[in-house]
Amino acid sequence: MSAPTVHIVDDDAPFLAAISRLLRAHGFAVRTFSSADKFFAQREENAAGCVVADLQMPEMDGLELQAALARTRYPMPLLFLTGTGDIPSSVRAVRCGAEDFLEKLAPQEKLIAAVERALARDLRERRERARRHEVRNLFATLTPREIEVLSLVVRGKMNKQIAGELGIHERTVKLHRTAITTKLGVPSVAELTRLVQELESFPKRQ
Repeated sequence: MSAPTVHIVDDDAPFLAAISRLLRAHGFAVRTFSSADKFFAQREENAAGCVVADLQMPEMDGLELQAALARTRYPMPLLFLTGTGDIPSSVRAVRCGAEDFLEKLAPQEKLIAAVERALARDLRERRERARRHEVRNLFATLTPREIEVLSLVVRGKMNKQIAGELGIHERTVKLHRTAITTKLGVPSVAELTRLVQELESFPKRQ
């Protein structure tokens, strides 16, 4: 995986060059794009980093870029650096998850701090996505019957109740529960419930 990179998207070529020099001087890896279309055409799908975007750009503006980025499989934190900001746009941007909304004349310290926050957020979110992927892989090892048993376990059902609902022997339920805890690597109902919650949706039966 490449180093975290600040992706700057701005159709103002002189400003794009100036801001890229500033961020490189502060030790950031930087890539520049003169339009949102070029950014999406050239970005690495799972690139680590953040996006610094202008608000007013031809074809796809900054808010449209933000919405399109959020729909991708691997979104990155985005902050706006614009010379034409207004209150409705800033409110909309922040409500949609923008890390910050700065004017191009903002002090350099504010920009650097915002970029650092965005990169730290990206690292957290990438770790969370990796964890969810790991959990999904664990659940993928369960059989359809084990998923049925698990769905009842996390609802607080006892072995006898599960056996009655599924029409199987209580001893079989115990065997399934042992298999589930072994495959998922967790011994308690509380931890099983937490893993299910991490998935954000219960695994579907195969």
